[in-house]
Amino acid sequence: MTYDRRTNGKPLGECTQPPEKPGHPFRTEKAKQAYLAFYDEIASRWPISSQTRLIDTSFGQTFVRIQGPPDGPPLALLPGHSESSLSWIPVIEMLSQKHRTFALDHVYDNGRSIYTREMRNPDDFVIWLDDLFSALGLNQLHLMAHSYGAWQASLYALAYPGRLQKLVLLAPTATILPPRLGLLVRAIIYYFLPLRLVTKRYHYWYAPNAIGKDQTRARIDEMIEEDLLARRCFKKRKFVSPTVLSDDDWRNLQVPTLILIGDGERTYSAQRAVHRLQDGAPRVKSKIAPDTDHHISLVSPKWTVDAVLDFLNN
Repeated sequence: MTYDRRTNGKPLGECTQPPEKPGHPFRTEKAKQAYLAFYDEIASRWPISSQTRLIDTSFGQTFVRIQGPPDGPPLALLPGHSESSLSWIPVIEMLSQKHRTFALDHVYDNGRSIYTREMRNPDDFVIWLDDLFSALGLNQLHLMAHSYGAWQASLYALAYPGRLQKLVLLAPTATILPPRLGLLVRAIIYYFLPLRLVTKRYHYWYAPNAIGKDQTRARIDEMIEEDLLARRCFKKRKFVSPTVLSDDDWRNLQVPTLILIGDGERTYSAQRAVHRLQDGAPRVKSKIAPDTDHHISLVSPKWTVDAVLDFLNN
């Protein structure tokens, strides 16, 4: 059991009941049941035997799926914005063959986690992750994250380099380069007009490769349904905008890092991002995934896992 000043001496570990009204973080108890029914239907497709735990942190209870050999090297998996641990379904079985994997539902996003404090600035993500890893007893772990989660993981690596062995960032939002103007305009419309047509156009625009195949297009359509449902069911949360790491940040990053970006990435130019890393990030390796968009592990699961495991095991 771990104690921390950020919890006023209360233990970090197995969950206790939060003080919020019934249904929190959902708008109502009925909304909670509707969202979790949809969530659990997707969770029924989790392809590997696992255990689940709710872990206390100073920001609330974090839902974690744990699988893989108990003595395997620990690998934590952090999803992107509006996603959950279930976003790792295409790759979790391959990643868990030799690693002990910990797939997270972000404490301040969609899923089964329950926040008790709002997240207001980038440091809050770092504190939460360190609370969580302490409670799970994880040291010298690998950390792999996607999109918005990859930005958060990069901040953690800068703050606590001694806790990580290696870092893997998939299609990090901002972090390397500012988002394109076209994305910012579409994102504003998407966030302020939660309509089906707007949401579908946004997701389809962001996933040009995924919508070109029946199986992956079906998953994007499912993401659209979950997105619309989540925005109806969850209480409104503050969005902390991702930032671009400075030249000094990249030079001073101590953790060996792999960054994978699809050649169809909409956030920024994959080529420009890799060029910046080559010039100023000595501990970073980067690769561009062919015929792949922002959803790397969905569109190219085997390519992604092969690149990740080669990096982690060597």
